[in-house]
Amino acid sequence: MKFTKYILFIFVLWAMHACSLSKNLPEGKYVLENNKLKGVEKANHLEIESLYFQEPNTKIPLTNSSLGVTIYRIGEVFYDSAKVNDKLEAKTTELLEVKASLNELPDDRKLIKKRDKLQTKIQDLRKMEEYGNFLMRTGNPVTILDSSQTKKTVTEIGNYLYNKGFLDSDVSFEVETKKKKADVIYTITEREPYLLDSIYTNSVNEGLLKLVNSTKKESFIKKGDSYDQSNFTRERDRLEELFKNNGYFMFTKSFIDYNLYYDTTSKKINVEQRLLKPSFTEKHEIYKIDSITFKVSPPSDVFIDEKRRTNYRAIDFTFYKDRFSEKLLSSRVLFDEGENYERINIVETQKQLSNLDLFRYINISFDTVGTSLTAKILTQPNQKYQLTNQLGLSITEQLPGPFFSMVLRNRNFFRAGEILEFNTRIGYEGVASATDQGVYQSKEFGVSASVIFPRFLMPFYEGSLQKYGRFNPNTRTQLGYNYTNRPEYTRSGLNAKLAYTWATRGNRTQFTINAADINYIRTPQISDEFSQVLLDLESQGNNLIWSFLPSFISSVSGQSIINFNNYGNYNSSNKATLLKLFVESGGTTLNFMNAPSNSETTDFARFQWLKLQADFRRYHPLNEKSTIAYRANFGIANPYGVSNGILPYEKYFFAGGGTSIRAWQARRLGPGSYTPPIGESGRYDYAFEQPAEMIVETMLEYRRNLVGYFDMAVFIDAGNSWVIGVDNSRPGADFRFDRFYKEIALGTGVGLRMDFNFLVVRLDLATKAFDPSMPEGQRWILDNLSFNNLFGLKGQTVLNFGIGYPF
Repeated sequence: MKFTKYILFIFVLWAMHACSLSKNLPEGKYVLENNKLKGVEKANHLEIESLYFQEPNTKIPLTNSSLGVTIYRIGEVFYDSAKVNDKLEAKTTELLEVKASLNELPDDRKLIKKRDKLQTKIQDLRKMEEYGNFLMRTGNPVTILDSSQTKKTVTEIGNYLYNKGFLDSDVSFEVETKKKKADVIYTITEREPYLLDSIYTNSVNEGLLKLVNSTKKESFIKKGDSYDQSNFTRERDRLEELFKNNGYFMFTKSFIDYNLYYDTTSKKINVEQRLLKPSFTEKHEIYKIDSITFKVSPPSDVFIDEKRRTNYRAIDFTFYKDRFSEKLLSSRVLFDEGENYERINIVETQKQLSNLDLFRYINISFDTVGTSLTAKILTQPNQKYQLTNQLGLSITEQLPGPFFSMVLRNRNFFRAGEILEFNTRIGYEGVASATDQGVYQSKEFGVSASVIFPRFLMPFYEGSLQKYGRFNPNTRTQLGYNYTNRPEYTRSGLNAKLAYTWATRGNRTQFTINAADINYIRTPQISDEFSQVLLDLESQGNNLIWSFLPSFISSVSGQSIINFNNYGNYNSSNKATLLKLFVESGGTTLNFMNAPSNSETTDFARFQWLKLQADFRRYHPLNEKSTIAYRANFGIANPYGVSNGILPYEKYFFAGGGTSIRAWQARRLGPGSYTPPIGESGRYDYAFEQPAEMIVETMLEYRRNLVGYFDMAVFIDAGNSWVIGVDNSRPGADFRFDRFYKEIALGTGVGLRMDFNFLVVRLDLATKAFDPSMPEGQRWILDNLSFNNLFGLKGQTVLNFGIGYPF
């Protein structure tokens, strides 16, 4: 064994040397080791660092090697540029021959298909010619110091400082070399920034001046601020939007310019903001909507003569024979005849019409006569029927779960914009057994039929369509059936739902109200082992067994999703925040009838509960490569009335797993300081799922791009779940104000993600740091890790394999 370890150690040393960044470097060349920045006091340090034209390779700690360079060098071994060039020439010649043949036979499908394949192949070869093969594009070459790139960086930093108000700044650099490595030190002398003093708007147009003066508080250029060129750009954009939203249809930001008068003694700038006159008329005019036409073009020339014309709400509609509802379409047109032109209403109209999912495209254009506008809305119907198949893979509990889903949509079902939708999903999902049976694949099957109405179905309220059309209202009616086959039980349910959804302008806030969510649930088969677990719990006063009786479950719920700055777009350079709020009342109607409470003799369970959940997520970019992501999740569910202290099993909270506290197995953390039954495989072989009525979770991640598609993460997770009230079967599981803070579990770890834009593959290695199930004084267990025992006790460190980001 010792000999094997010695050989492995020698191999690691050899691999590190073979991948050394400075290996085989020509004389006089240096590997860029570091970029250093000095003298920055008031300017943004991170923004300046983002201007470097050369970045050092990301190195493996304590080594002179880089994962990206290693991948690149492996790719080089398999790359032959001469062969790529030869293939490119051959395919280009072949394409020319195919195009020549197509000139004679333009409708030949085989030739068209061959042409398309050759064009795609040539595109791939050109990419390979320029950037190398896949491995070379995934990795990166060694960054060798280039003096010309360093000088370009100096110029770029100087321009940046000038545009940020440091007009008298200086930038210099020096290079320090040692062996084959080089450090570049950029030294900045900022001096005092120039400040904006007076700001004067010059225009002969009283209407424009009035708008500027009435919105001064929203201006991006203000007296006393440091000069910042980007703020002038933002102000021009703001004013263009302001004027266009107040009728000035022909106004563009090219009519805005600035004269700056510098006082080098006081280091102040006087700003003259000029609103220039147009060349095509005496002054900028306000335009009004004179008329509106809405044309739904036929999908082909077959229907060109089968038109139907109508007028509704002063909009002239033209349909072909498969007509649409003018009432529906007019409710999504957010401007009216006789109104002043407002750009925001045009943009929102286009969005709202697109949200109907009835049209392939929506084009809104304007004809002008004097200061009058004729609005022309031109659309073409989407295909009537759409069949979508999806074959995919999910990863849960480290098990791959294939699934197949099929969606059939029938658009404009009742000719008023409704969509009839059939959904089917068949799949497997990895689940940790609720009994001591390890990890299994759960079989799932679901089918549903829905009708989606593009309006609120509100009896006795005829004006709701026009009144609420701007909020993209939808009413979904759904019938469904679900079947789950887990190791412990099989469960089936019939479901009926009536849901209303709508959103504010720009989709910043989305609302859903499930006015009726009705379920009939059966658990026809329960394994002997799980039955015994439920009976044992019942003998200790925990009646979880009632959750697996046949039951009729109904609830009313509401959800709000508030999305700031397009959260979820991980390429965004802006801070983004997401807040989800969910509230649910179950079994509400049982308050108005004399229903029996659940008891030991119950054979048909009934439930009443109140549930609240808040999920907050924050995304904060540090620079182009690094971000901080944070999540806080709180939930509480309180059974009452006939429930007799028990919730439907699906309504419980569970802590632990790949999207929760990652150092614990899925659904195995807590509750509170309760010590779960331990299996045969050691201290952390928790045998059972742990349902709870309250959950608190927080997760903090530092994410950074390593190279190409590879990202890394360092994270800390904290949280736990609790029971409301005493559970005699689980001592310490109840929430208590005087000790809950001592029961916050803590896990930490590192992650590797492969982000292919369309797919994110995630590996998270998490270890338990603070375990509330241990006796007080022994809960800090991170010191179980050592050089000889990298992962601590058996089961203390968990590897999570998943698809997508954890939050």
